[in-house]
Amino acid sequence: MIKRFISVVLLSLSITLLLGQESNVETTQHTEAHHQNHHHQNHNENENVDIAKVAFEHILDSHYWHFWGEGHDAVSIPLPCIVYSNMRGWMFFSASVFEHGTKSFNGLKLEEDIIVSENPGEKIYDFSLTKNVIQLFISAIILILVFTSVAKAYRSMGVNTAPRGLQSFLEPLVLFIRDEVARENIPLSKADNYVPFLLTIFFLILINNLLGLIPISANVTGNIAFTFTLAFIVLLVVNIKANHHYWKHILMPPAPVALWPILIPIEIIGIFTKPFALMIRLFANITAGHIIIISLIGLIFIFKTILIAPISVAFGVFIDMLETFVAFLQAYIFTLLTSLYIGSAIEEHSEEHH
Repeated sequence: MIKRFISVVLLSLSITLLLGQESNVETTQHTEAHHQNHHHQNHNENENVDIAKVAFEHILDSHYWHFWGEGHDAVSIPLPCIVYSNMRGWMFFSASVFEHGTKSFNGLKLEEDIIVSENPGEKIYDFSLTKNVIQLFISAIILILVFTSVAKAYRSMGVNTAPRGLQSFLEPLVLFIRDEVARENIPLSKADNYVPFLLTIFFLILINNLLGLIPISANVTGNIAFTFTLAFIVLLVVNIKANHHYWKHILMPPAPVALWPILIPIEIIGIFTKPFALMIRLFANITAGHIIIISLIGLIFIFKTILIAPISVAFGVFIDMLETFVAFLQAYIFTLLTSLYIGSAIEEHSEEHH
């Protein structure tokens, strides 16, 4: 069943991406093309590279999957657009119709990679398969393939057999999250119930952190919408599973009653500041790392000399290696703090904390 699901998803993504590509072919004479290329090259030589624009194009979401190049020389795949209008209903088309924001289509236009309406009073709801959405599909497929293959290996070899290959890499991570994160911070009688949830958070963040290090990939974990969604899910899990001791501590804090008007609002605000801190920490750390790497490489274009290249590349490689460590660290920190919040919400006063 899982294989069929993966096949359908891959086939659907392939078809939509192929349909989104532009197929316009222009034929010009050789002499005119040579003259235009010569003029374009001269223009590019005199034009300064906007490093800030390049950095933001990398870290922000987009309706195009950009690979390299700029302007008409850019190599990118326009992604499928799914738009709902309160006046015209559902609309399905490719982002290629906007020609990177230079043209309008059917009363719609692309402003800073956001689809808006040119008609006053019309509200647009964008459900498009943007770059981040596509990468989320890719990361989900990778995780499904990896863990189903590992599960099959355990079923065929047995759990008491020494792990091999991919098992030997994943098993220590799984056991670490179970033993050192879940069981250390959540009451032991309930810790194993939350291990699947914590493992899902850890590996979802980790795989997208690692994919984000690839220059042509999407910056999913550096997108505030993604980190907000994760933090909101943690907020729901913590407060829905919380016991009466947790709510009693918030609504009836162990302090003189005269201090309750001060303490109760602080405790209620604390319910939201904890997941907010999770959201900002992951977003800021991943985004900052990407901007630093792009800025270091951009020094070559700013100074317009190859002499700066060894320094820029050396520091870029160092920061990239550091970002690989940060990819694991931020996934661990998010998971660790989530387990702490869950543990404090479900801990019984009569039960000793493990």
